[in-house]
Amino acid sequence: MRILCSSTLIGEALLIMFAGLVAMKLTDVGAGTIWTVSAVAMVLCVLLCGVITRPGAVYVGWALQVAVLASGLVLPTMYAFGLVFGGLWWCSVHYGRRIDEIKARRAAAEESAPAVPATA
Repeated sequence: MRILCSSTLIGEALLIMFAGLVAMKLTDVGAGTIWTVSAVAMVLCVLLCGVITRPGAVYVGWALQVAVLASGLVLPTMYAFGLVFGGLWWCSVHYGRRIDEIKARRAAAEESAPAVPATA
């Protein structure tokens, strides 16, 4: 789960950076406000990559997805990107957990299997 979720979050941090650049030109919101909000969201994305396996981190990721979707109030294209990244986040969490379960079952099966002697 860690790799899939981290990949989604890094992509989202880049999206937020580029959205901030576009928002500076297309909206009446001040550049300082845009970059303050964008910087906080980008830092949250990067920090969340490091703690994604801890309890509650996935919920923080969901809150971040809602915030990206809500940024459509300032830049309407973010509604579409928010939906796309929300879907990516769901896939990353859902399939990441399934992959982790498969890996755990495989590791348990390997531990319980008898060792095969090597032949010369």
